[in-house]
Amino acid sequence: MRKQTRRLIWSVAVVLGSLLALWVVITLLAGLAQSLQALLGGWGGPLFFVILAALGWLGWITWQGQQQSPRQARRSSGQALPVAFDSKREAAGEHLDSIGRQLALVQDQVMRQALEGERRQVAAELERGDLVVVVFGTGSSGKTSLIRALLGEMVGSVEPAMGSTRASHTYRLPMVGLGRGVRLVDTPGILESGAQGQRREDMARRKAVQADLLLFVVDGDLRDSEQRMAQLLLSLGKRLLLVLNKCDLLGQQQEQRLLQVLRQRCAPQLPPEDVIPASSAPTQLRSAPAPPPVPEVAALVRRLVQVLRLEGDELMADNILLQSRHLSVDTEAVLTNQRQRASRTIIERYAWIGGGIIALTPLPGLDLLGAAAVNAQMVLELGRIHGVKLGQDQGRELALAVGRTMTGLGLAKGGAMLLTAALSTAWPALVVAKALQGVSAAWLTRVAGTSLMEYFSRNQDWGDGGMGAAIRKHYDLNRRQTQLNDFLTMAVERIVEPLQRRLKGLPPGQPPPNQPPPPAPVRSDDPE
Repeated sequence: MRKQTRRLIWSVAVVLGSLLALWVVITLLAGLAQSLQALLGGWGGPLFFVILAALGWLGWITWQGQQQSPRQARRSSGQALPVAFDSKREAAGEHLDSIGRQLALVQDQVMRQALEGERRQVAAELERGDLVVVVFGTGSSGKTSLIRALLGEMVGSVEPAMGSTRASHTYRLPMVGLGRGVRLVDTPGILESGAQGQRREDMARRKAVQADLLLFVVDGDLRDSEQRMAQLLLSLGKRLLLVLNKCDLLGQQQEQRLLQVLRQRCAPQLPPEDVIPASSAPTQLRSAPAPPPVPEVAALVRRLVQVLRLEGDELMADNILLQSRHLSVDTEAVLTNQRQRASRTIIERYAWIGGGIIALTPLPGLDLLGAAAVNAQMVLELGRIHGVKLGQDQGRELALAVGRTMTGLGLAKGGAMLLTAALSTAWPALVVAKALQGVSAAWLTRVAGTSLMEYFSRNQDWGDGGMGAAIRKHYDLNRRQTQLNDFLTMAVERIVEPLQRRLKGLPPGQPPPNQPPPPAPVRSDDPE
């Protein structure tokens, strides 16, 4: 009664206020007309109507702006936009085309076929018409019973034991008012123990990546593991609804309190309306008469219809674009590993070619990275592997620039001293003196090559510290104990021993008498 009285008083006040405002406007317009008539005579009347028309036009423009602002707000909040939808589909198509060109460069046939299969799957998703809703959650949280309630029929295996859903199942969900079909995907439970539970969880995650919309089902407050999983799903860029199931086991106050806690835990990633209560399989009391209680999923259905109607096209486009980007990243990672393996093979080959030439035919006054022809060719081949075409002059200039930088930083002298100390412990001074130039050149070529490999892999960018910082980093990496000992073992086999045989006049392939043992492992001050 009080509400009706207050409503009546408010209505009367609004009417009286409107009449008062109208009287004020009419009075002002009448005063304006009289003033114009007194000042301009016969011109006052026409001018008054011109001013009145201008005021009316301004009012119309203002009203139109107020009508358009809610539309803009809806657009910014994620409502479906045909232009954005089409542009995202085009971007996904371009990604898939570029992935196809990348796959042609993959040498591993098995890996190429696997990635090509994923590319075809994403391309098929690009042409599909159904929206995919994946139901995700812990074991026995009520995922399958929730799908059963949404479909209105018995589907799947509903058991109290953990891991009752062992495989992924897909069902079509008819929803009135949507221009597209909806596919509900039931996934195995997550966070289960054992190897089989881990495999089922991996399957559920793969399905989640392919979803347009996720339903994360819980039956109580979020455990730490569940909250981490929810954050992981949100970080994938997926739209998510959190469903608090089995609310029939809670009192009304406890339900509202638990919903509030869940909304606070998920803020600000999830708006409050995306945390929804449900009772997919209400428990029937023994004293209660038949028929069994009806599932309470109306709130979830309303929110599903609202989200899919307003955001369905955008969610589908975002999902396809996200999948194509992930596939592009995976393909690029395969190509990066392939380029690194090929680059290291080239670096090792040119390091030992250059080192052997210098050791066997030493040149006076030779710069430690001065085998310009060898190193320039290494630069050209490293560039070719990374898709960079360089001329002979460019390759030679880049090799000389790296050599000058190493000399300017004192790395050439430091490397020679490091290798001299390592070789002199096991080999005669004459052999060390003759071999030092070749071994040092090979080692510094390896440092230069790994630096150039990073330079090309970063699209010909040395990084924030420039060429000097990049070379210093790889110099330090190559002088670590493990890397240096591996290098010295190969240096003895490929340079020192052939040089000793040559100095003793032995024929190739014949081992020298009293061959000294290989150099002792180098202890480096640098940490591993």
